[in-house]
Amino acid sequence: MTTEKKHQDTTDRRNFIKAGMVAGVGALLSPLLVKTAEAATESAAPAAPTVPVAGTAAPAAGGGLKMGDVLRIAREKLYPLCRVCPECDGVACAGEVPGFGGIGSGQAFRNNYNALKNIDLVMRTFHDVKKPDLSVEIFGYSLSMPLMSAVTGGVTYNMGGKMTEEEYVTAILGGCQDAGTLGWAADGIGDKMEVFERRLQVLKQFNGKGIVTIKPKTQDEIIKRIRLVEEAGGIAFGVDIDSAGRAARAVPGQTVEPKTPRQLAELAKSTKLPFIIKGIMTVEEAKIAVDVGARGIVVSNHGGRVLDYTPATATVLPAIADAVKGKILLLVDGAVRRGYDVLKYLALGADACLIGRPLIRGAHGAGRAGVALMLNDIKRDLTDAMVLTGVANARKVPSNIITKVQA
Repeated sequence: MTTEKKHQDTTDRRNFIKAGMVAGVGALLSPLLVKTAEAATESAAPAAPTVPVAGTAAPAAGGGLKMGDVLRIAREKLYPLCRVCPECDGVACAGEVPGFGGIGSGQAFRNNYNALKNIDLVMRTFHDVKKPDLSVEIFGYSLSMPLMSAVTGGVTYNMGGKMTEEEYVTAILGGCQDAGTLGWAADGIGDKMEVFERRLQVLKQFNGKGIVTIKPKTQDEIIKRIRLVEEAGGIAFGVDIDSAGRAARAVPGQTVEPKTPRQLAELAKSTKLPFIIKGIMTVEEAKIAVDVGARGIVVSNHGGRVLDYTPATATVLPAIADAVKGKILLLVDGAVRRGYDVLKYLALGADACLIGRPLIRGAHGAGRAGVALMLNDIKRDLTDAMVLTGVANARKVPSNIITKVQA
């Protein structure tokens, strides 16, 4: 296919999607995305009690929440920053940063999606696996599934400002808690300390049951924020080194920077909280993370949003797992859309996965209940996939249940 033909195909697809959004064409929704909450909540963990935040909806009672309605409302709130495409593959939104797209050509985003899509599961049914164990443990906290929210933020500049900071963080932390897992609260490059503090006030209302990321600001600024995470009772904190890119450096008055091993060791030693480094894409830096005292890493290219033409996380994960598996908590993000994707990443060596864009949709479509709906839908898919590949335990997923990773 010529470059001109590829460009025309992408333009045609964007125009088609845009027309569908304007007209409200329901046919754009994939049949996979119109499942009801009754089915999704069959395997849901009981919701833990929380203190409600003003202006946010409580989880829907009676199981009446429908995926199609959640996505329709999410589209209305997020368009044009997100079209809520039937397949979130990075084509329609290529280059749209801020927003939801991959930076530049969008190739890094598409690499994440395509590499994962091109891995097939090997079906096996001669076994006695009927009720697989999906539970994992993260820093002493038991999760109902090997999946947490990813690091997502920027409700004003990335998501259109239809939710407040408090509403969004409540939706993520609360929805994850209702599904039996953990949410992450994100930092923002240009956010004032007051905005960061508002997010942590929400975290306190969830008894600290969450992980907080901090942008790679100066050491002093990071440590100030670590103290606030400690005060809020957070489970762990992370620094998303991968956000030290062009968009971050363009914000006036802000200092974001790559970090040296010495600086990373200083952060690890500054607190008793587990330190997670997000943005690892090489074996070399994974080993350094272990050496400097980090307790976890996230294999991530920032959703393809900071450096064009990076390889997919699924492509680099196996070598990283070979080098550090068992020495450090090994997390991964990038194009997780279904439970099948989670199982693929586990087979590639991850301990657990992070999911971003689908939960943004859930939060905007139905708040806390929408996030829980998305997660429980994925949990059901993961259960089915484990049964049909003969995997009894999410903590022990063999590599022979998937085909070879394709570039």
